[in-house]
Amino acid sequence: MTSEAPQPAMKADVSSGVVDSETLTTSHAIPSSSIHPQEASVNEAPAIDVDEEVLVPHLNRKGDATADSYGYSRLTRHPLQATSGATLMSMAEGTSLQAASSLTGELFLKQYRYHAFKDSGKHSSPVAKPATNMSQSIFDQMTRVMQGGKLFEAPVPKSVQRVLDLGCGTGLWAMEFAEEHPSAEVLGVDLSPIQPNFVPPNVKFEIDDIELDFPDSRTYDYIHCRYMSYAIKNWPRLVQQVYEHTVPNGIAEFTDYDLTYRSDDGTLDNTTLKAWGDDLPRAGRMMGREPCPGLYLEKWVRGAGFTNIEHKVYKIPLGPWPADKHLKMLGAYNYLMLMQGIEAFSLRLFINVLKWSYEEVQVLLTKVRNDLKDRRIHAYTEMHVVWGQKPGPE
Repeated sequence: MTSEAPQPAMKADVSSGVVDSETLTTSHAIPSSSIHPQEASVNEAPAIDVDEEVLVPHLNRKGDATADSYGYSRLTRHPLQATSGATLMSMAEGTSLQAASSLTGELFLKQYRYHAFKDSGKHSSPVAKPATNMSQSIFDQMTRVMQGGKLFEAPVPKSVQRVLDLGCGTGLWAMEFAEEHPSAEVLGVDLSPIQPNFVPPNVKFEIDDIELDFPDSRTYDYIHCRYMSYAIKNWPRLVQQVYEHTVPNGIAEFTDYDLTYRSDDGTLDNTTLKAWGDDLPRAGRMMGREPCPGLYLEKWVRGAGFTNIEHKVYKIPLGPWPADKHLKMLGAYNYLMLMQGIEAFSLRLFINVLKWSYEEVQVLLTKVRNDLKDRRIHAYTEMHVVWGQKPGPE
């Protein structure tokens, strides 16, 4: 069942269009030019200035966050309305990391390192470094804002015992879940050993490839998986393995993007942002990786055998253009995340798959950044959250 809470269309803010005077400031932007990289201007429009010193402290919130402290994302299919204005921590010896038998390799492209674990070329996202670590922290915080301060949507009991976090990244979600559920044992699995040195005593991390056969017969009360866009080749197989490793009456939850860039008012049409947003999924599918798994999560979860399925869809603005104060903040996080991660995410897809030159990609990304700064472009993506329960004995 798809769960959607109807909301009225967001009202236009005819004043300054800022999140808070201390959080975000905006000004008019220079429109983007065409997609052709050789024609792009290298001058960026200073349309949006997100004060990182104000936003970043919000990333440190954890524990018993409340909806009031984080706000709520508007779960809606209604058109969005705009304002009137046009550190990576590396692992050291003695931590709780457990490495698989075949250690991760890395591919280098310019200043970025990319995964090469047992399958060179399988990921478009780089192995984390300080900028991308901050991007993931913003990602995690944006999701908590989206979900009203919650770490997860599914009805997971406080007494949950065994928890698996697939694709755990820096391990922030796993550690926060462990702190909120001290009786639980939480295992985080990822391709890279990028988790922090000091973790709660009920957390450990392993390096492994979640697309391969799960290494043992361990089962879990709750399995969590999110943000695997562009990372998975065989989603039905992954979800089936999750089902097999969930205990009867246990719960699995998936959160992922539909990375189709949209606008309800046509302002995204004929922009460089739209062309870039179309080329990225095309390149991902050329690699055999699904860029928009959110669209299919419910089908895969149902096909694996889960029941009592719930499905939520959230709109995520690309920038702080909405009039609604909370959505403006959500868009500001998304904007900051994109501006920090756009180069790292784009380089491999455009250079290795679409065969652009490094210089062409840089010129293109200058224009994409200009479009992201232009608050007259009212773009958004959608996030899907799907959870289901494994049937118990008859």
